Amino acid sequence: MSSAYDRLDPRVRKWVYKQGWPDLRPLQKSAIPAILARDRDVLISAGTAAGKTEAFFLPACSAVADITSGFGIVYISPLKALINDQYRRLESLGEALDMPVTPWHGDILQSKKKKARTSPSGILLITPESLESLLINSSGWLKQAFSPVAYIVIDEFHAFIGTERGMQLLSLLNRIDHVLSRHANPIPRVALSATLGELDKVPELLRPDKLLPCETVTDDSSKATLQVQVKGYMESVSEEGEEPQNSAEKHVCADIFRLCRGDSHLVFANSRRRTESIAATLSDMCEEHIVPNEFFPHHGSLARELRETLEARLQKGNLPTTAICTMTLELGIDIGKVQSVIQVTPPHSVSSLRQRMGRSGRRDSPSVLRMLITEDELTATSSIVDQLRLQMVQSMAMIRLMISQRWFEPADTCQMHYSTLLHQILAITAQWGGVRADQLWSQLCQTGPFRNVELTDFKSLLKHMGACGLLTQLASGEMVIGAEGEKLTNHYTFYAVFNTPEEFRIVTGSRTLGTVPIDSPLLPEQHIIFGGRRWKVTEIEVEKKVIYVEATKGGQPPKFSGGGMSVHDVVRQEMLAIYRENDYRIAVGNQRVDYADAAARNLFAEGRDNFQRFNLQNTHFIASGQHCYVLPWMGDKVVNTMTALLLRSGFKANSYAGVIEVGDSIVASVQQALKEILLSGLPSEFELAADVPDKYLDKYDEYLPESLLAKGYGAKAFDVEGTRTWLQENLQ
Repeated sequence: MSSAYDRLDPRVRKWVYKQGWPDLRPLQKSAIPAILARDRDVLISAGTAAGKTEAFFLPACSAVADITSGFGIVYISPLKALINDQYRRLESLGEALDMPVTPWHGDILQSKKKKARTSPSGILLITPESLESLLINSSGWLKQAFSPVAYIVIDEFHAFIGTERGMQLLSLLNRIDHVLSRHANPIPRVALSATLGELDKVPELLRPDKLLPCETVTDDSSKATLQVQVKGYMESVSEEGEEPQNSAEKHVCADIFRLCRGDSHLVFANSRRRTESIAATLSDMCEEHIVPNEFFPHHGSLARELRETLEARLQKGNLPTTAICTMTLELGIDIGKVQSVIQVTPPHSVSSLRQRMGRSGRRDSPSVLRMLITEDELTATSSIVDQLRLQMVQSMAMIRLMISQRWFEPADTCQMHYSTLLHQILAITAQWGGVRADQLWSQLCQTGPFRNVELTDFKSLLKHMGACGLLTQLASGEMVIGAEGEKLTNHYTFYAVFNTPEEFRIVTGSRTLGTVPIDSPLLPEQHIIFGGRRWKVTEIEVEKKVIYVEATKGGQPPKFSGGGMSVHDVVRQEMLAIYRENDYRIAVGNQRVDYADAAARNLFAEGRDNFQRFNLQNTHFIASGQHCYVLPWMGDKVVNTMTALLLRSGFKANSYAGVIEVGDSIVASVQQALKEILLSGLPSEFELAADVPDKYLDKYDEYLPESLLAKGYGAKAFDVEGTRTWLQENLQ
């Protein structure tokens, strides 16, 4: 054991010895002096199951071992399930130090919370929403209970960065420092994460005011072995309304059954509907083969008891178990190491892919990732998206970025987060009973996380909140919660800033096709994919929450999973590089490693041949049938912007999977229109957002003034500067 190990409390060292560990991991040794210093923030970044939890808690518990009156450590998690899991993991360490460990979230019994209220001590495990509730309803108790806190640790920090919930969390941390009168001497923050893009920029995301320095601890010694395979499947195209005779889904499920039976695995399906479908098919296959079922679904809509039963079964590892799941098992719930991870569609991001891959690999065995990618059989009416095999090539691009370049998506720091700002204005006002405008501006924007917000916009927001009855200004100048504000703040749903996406009904004629969440820009004349068919939006009734559509021609719609998550510029640029190089393989030393099976290679060859046939190595504009297609090979923000610009110019434009389709037009007219737009000057993100009928994306958007709603939506959906650069470089 090292000299760093000797700095741990003797009871902690005894606990380590009882675990039977021959030594601490390098990451854990490196973290000890950084954590024990107690004068800095610390970022601990390493792969899944690298020992990050112990890297923090062993030295942190040593530092607070003698604190008995009040909490010494506050641990914040994005998931209740992760809190329950950490509670199980920390219980024995807490017992060794006679240090209580208290889980605190909506599902915890009141008796446990009452015990902690009476005698706060040790480690508090809590969600941001429960922390919000304590600050609003029990700030006096919180001041006393948190007074000795030495560390605030945030688990799975990447899950918070750049999100509404992440902005709430940073504001909560600021507010805690203010309640404790520690804004000049803040509590050190520790962030734990496996996948962080642009690591050097993360400290500023952890503490925007930079009042404390930040030390980054990473695991440089990790030499994890990865095994990756991409398998391709062809979906045969049948006559409309008929079931395909050779369903690719059947072959996918048959392969999962063959590869996974007899051991523990995770299968990520990206959508709840697909998760249930695959799990049911595999369960049926177990019945057909007269063997016990080993395949179970896991997603957010399932009852907690069902999820926890499956998690416990994976943890014990005594029965072969495969979980068919959404991103619910992506974060660090301890389910033990599984033998392999299978991804049945391209994931939403490279960081998500890395996070999932890290769940596999046992006892120094390699992490195993298989991607099972289905593409539609090509016909005379196949879309450009299908002809280029974009789903397959996106999967290959993500694998190359993850392994060769170790690149992950950085946080989007351009967003305004007005919805969360409004929420925090109400929360702080409710917490203190009354507050001045200058105090709110100082705490939230000047020294807080909402630094993108200008003073004029802040004043506009306060004025609008007053007009809506959310706030009332007293004669003294102080603001208090108004009548409408009380309805919001007095309801338990107020503590969370996130919302499920607004659902709109999709109607054609007198028939309702179903519902769709509004999580990407929708404009009249755009095409959307729904129910396996291509539709054109004819009208949007925002008040009734109805989207009217009519069928369009163009054959089979492309089969591509996006889930509303925005694809980054770098991913699409890597896809273009793969097409141009005519090589998707990964360079390892002097060799290039092929990870695709024969079917995947054939699908890639089809996509590459069509890329060359369309001359896409030399142009971004092609004509096919009655349409012009623009392929910018840029992320969704630039694609959204170009689509909106063409719609403003009178074209029938829509985009899907990074490809812009311009109906009934020729290449020359589209290029000329874009040149004219470039010469006359591009409209701002604000102006583009003003054209979108419904801009409600976040929970409190309906209470924002129209100007801020458009400004916030524009920052989230569009990238004018990136589009201007692209047009300058690609219009001759």
